[in-house]
Amino acid sequence: MRDFIIPQYPPGAEPHDDRDMGTPAKVGLPVTLTVDGFAITVPEGTSVMRAAAEAGIMVPKLCASDNMEAFGSCRLCVVEIEGRRGTPASCTTPVTEGMVVHTQSDKLRRMRKGVMELYISDHPLDCLTCAANGDCELQDMAGAVGLRDVRYQAPEDRTLLNHFARRDGAGVNAHYVPKDESNPYFTFDPAKCIVCSRCVRACEEVQGTFALTIEGRGFDSRVRAGTPEDSFLTSDCVSCGACVQACPTATLQEKSVIELGTPERSVITTCAYCGVGCSFKAELNGDQLVRMVPYKHGKANRGHSCVKGRFAYGYAQHKDRILKPMIRDSIDQPWREVEWPEAMAFAAARLKGIQEKYGRKSVGVITSSRCTNEETYLVQKLTRAVFGNNNTDTCARVCHSPTGYGLGKTYGTSAGTQDFDSVEQADVVVIIGANPTDGHPVFASRLKKRLRDGAKLIVVDPRRTDIVRSAHVEAQYHLPLKPGTNVAVVTAMAHVIVTEGLFDQDFIRTRCDWDEFQFYVDFVSDPRHAPENVELLTGVPAADLRAAARLYATGGNGAIYYGLGVTEHSQGSTTVIGIANLAMLTGNIGRVGVGVNPLRGQNNVQGACDMGSFPHELPGYRHVKLPDVRAIFEKAWNCAIDPEPGLRIPNMLDAAVEGTFKGLYCQGEDILQSDPDTHHVAAGLAAMECVIVHDLFLNETANYAHVFLPGSTFLEKDGTFTNAERRINRVRKVMAPRNGYEDWEVTQLLANALLKETGGAAWHYTHPRQIMEEIAATTPSFAGVTYDVLEEKGSVQWPCNESVPDGTPLMHVDGFVSGKGHFMVTEYVATDERTGPRFPLLLTTGRILAHYNVGAQTRRTDNVAWHPEDILEINPHDAEQRGVKDGDWVRLASRAGETTLRATLTDRVAAGVVYTTFHHPATQANVVTTDFSDWATNCPEFKVTAVQVSPSNGPTDWQERYSEQAERSRRILTAAE
Repeated sequence: MRDFIIPQYPPGAEPHDDRDMGTPAKVGLPVTLTVDGFAITVPEGTSVMRAAAEAGIMVPKLCASDNMEAFGSCRLCVVEIEGRRGTPASCTTPVTEGMVVHTQSDKLRRMRKGVMELYISDHPLDCLTCAANGDCELQDMAGAVGLRDVRYQAPEDRTLLNHFARRDGAGVNAHYVPKDESNPYFTFDPAKCIVCSRCVRACEEVQGTFALTIEGRGFDSRVRAGTPEDSFLTSDCVSCGACVQACPTATLQEKSVIELGTPERSVITTCAYCGVGCSFKAELNGDQLVRMVPYKHGKANRGHSCVKGRFAYGYAQHKDRILKPMIRDSIDQPWREVEWPEAMAFAAARLKGIQEKYGRKSVGVITSSRCTNEETYLVQKLTRAVFGNNNTDTCARVCHSPTGYGLGKTYGTSAGTQDFDSVEQADVVVIIGANPTDGHPVFASRLKKRLRDGAKLIVVDPRRTDIVRSAHVEAQYHLPLKPGTNVAVVTAMAHVIVTEGLFDQDFIRTRCDWDEFQFYVDFVSDPRHAPENVELLTGVPAADLRAAARLYATGGNGAIYYGLGVTEHSQGSTTVIGIANLAMLTGNIGRVGVGVNPLRGQNNVQGACDMGSFPHELPGYRHVKLPDVRAIFEKAWNCAIDPEPGLRIPNMLDAAVEGTFKGLYCQGEDILQSDPDTHHVAAGLAAMECVIVHDLFLNETANYAHVFLPGSTFLEKDGTFTNAERRINRVRKVMAPRNGYEDWEVTQLLANALLKETGGAAWHYTHPRQIMEEIAATTPSFAGVTYDVLEEKGSVQWPCNESVPDGTPLMHVDGFVSGKGHFMVTEYVATDERTGPRFPLLLTTGRILAHYNVGAQTRRTDNVAWHPEDILEINPHDAEQRGVKDGDWVRLASRAGETTLRATLTDRVAAGVVYTTFHHPATQANVVTTDFSDWATNCPEFKVTAVQVSPSNGPTDWQERYSEQAERSRRILTAAE
């Protein structure tokens, strides 16, 4: 494939080497050797193959790849080494000082040609019609060794395997293995397999799933996914694509390549799914996207991917996508397609009329955690500089605002402390309220590799997730706490550490406020926090909790990773503070392998927070009440900024029901499906006079919209995302926006339409780089961030400024941002949501690997093959009591509402706890969640809802009414009408 990679590197900047160097890079003392007369110095432990590649000499290979350890099975990479007998494999031979290597000789050429001849004799010679033609390593290596003829012929039965199943007197040939096309994204053709084991090794070493094996011997050797009864679809394969990427032939091949042909060019961009922020090469033919390949130099993913980023991009071309603006006077009318100027004039007139009638604070915006930093920045600027208020909120607050509050109060900054590479140095990993194998699978693969290398694992979760126990990985301790008792568990761990003298006194005296620590010690030492005294409350065995606390405190580098199972509680902020306390207690902060690390749910949750999407904070987490901060933006924006904080989403909805909030611009969020208490959200939206939805599809929120502005996908825009490790990654335009505009341009069109109404100065951005320049000029942590810097360095982690021009991979190395670290009391306060006779079970919610958030994107891809509907997980004990069998329809009811879905019986959840996802609008799982929220940030308490489960015959009356209303709301007038 001809590879024209964007970016074009500036003068003086070296582009990354995309060659496969055969074996991984090593770290060690320098060793000098000679390869084909060239002296080269490489680190100790480097293979001869990689050393040769560093000198520009590529040794032929088939089984070797630089993202896996050397295997030495293909024998194509043999070399000669002076002073040694034989011809060792260069991939498995480490360099030594003074070694003299020859990679070319008549003897080596004969050997390699003979090896390749054997491979080709057992391989179909259909290169001209093969999907991998021109992108096949076997083909390339045959050319490299000069193979022009094959003397051998495969056995008759193998020939049949390679070409077709021939029926004769004995029936179907016993050795024939059909092509496996069960996976929606790739095929497995055993006829083309050379049994190099690269796919098996990639599944083990890169992904960590161990789904593939080699079965049989000799000509009967073949790759097997799962058991003999399994296909790739039904096996443990998670469709991450590592095996497909590793395959040197067309044995494992993307169906998109089979259909569309070998791609000819590529653009480097960033995935728009979870907060890991994987870098990809979008490979194209013309402007037709053929495949997404994980970029080996991506600093977050290091060349790996998951099923969503690798394959689930088809929603960009889905038939449901809306490409023209639409308007309607009331939500009971059908939509009417219009041109952009009419849509903008309609929206601006409506919003202006509302402000004239109800006041300037009667309208607001919701920014998106899926959109770029630049787009999000403009949306919050719209409400502050054009609407004249601070009514801006985001799903980033709905999911992770306790992170900002808790870490801000204790450490002085609202973000995680480490980069993802740091996990490779961790000795003890604590995962609390997170399910990385499903929610952050690429990070989970790196974590599992570290666990297989000997790190210890503690999981604090009501549910037994895959990371607790899976292939070659098992947690030392699983603490299955009762939902809502996070604070009690974390404080009990601190109690053990303090009362048993396991805290790091030197670190605390040097780095933390000692007086605050003494006060904290008095609090946490109280016997009421002992594991034995909280066991009945939390459900966690005291002995396990004590042992887990001791392991974290004494096991070496301790790293904590947490997710929405921590933040989406009424005490979410308290739990984050408690986690920060644990890290300070043990000195596990400020170096590689430790830290406190929130796993962000969506691709730009961190960026949405950074860009000032909160009603009380301007970009950079600075309060709107501070005159000096407002002055910076008033000068940049040439306007006055309201010093009073605005409304959060729940407050907007409350005010709408009360009649004082009447207009909303909602970019890239589906609050009707994703926010709690669906009935209340619907009532608030229905009460508004102008709801503008800016999105790809007519989502559930659009049922109540008056204006629909079509959005652009991440493939159609330029900008940046900021991932969970504070890494600012470039998003590059792969194709032209199908709707005509990038999302930032749509926001600018709306702003200018409103400014025209008021006579204000128009916005004149022509490229997102100008928006980033404004961000850098007004936001200290982004002061050194420019597109030129990002092109040169690939990515940077904020803070990035004059003092740290290369960014900051590790936070709080020499001191906390706040100066001293602050210990804070973490008193457990039970949630107001309680179980009782009517609602005796506790519901907690989460995600599944195949889908993303509300599923608007992934439901419009073949990912539905794995998860076509939301399922309720229920313990067999609870199911038996209710007469529920596996696969039955059940009614899930709470004090807020009810819905129905199918049940699956599992011991993943303890008795008394049920679990479901929220990916499918037919279920609308959030109709049962309540409006309780975090005491400090108003973050909704999604993870604790008292419910009852009972047998059902199918959808509830409400579901049927909702479905009918949604269908009516999505009517679009045709041209004839």
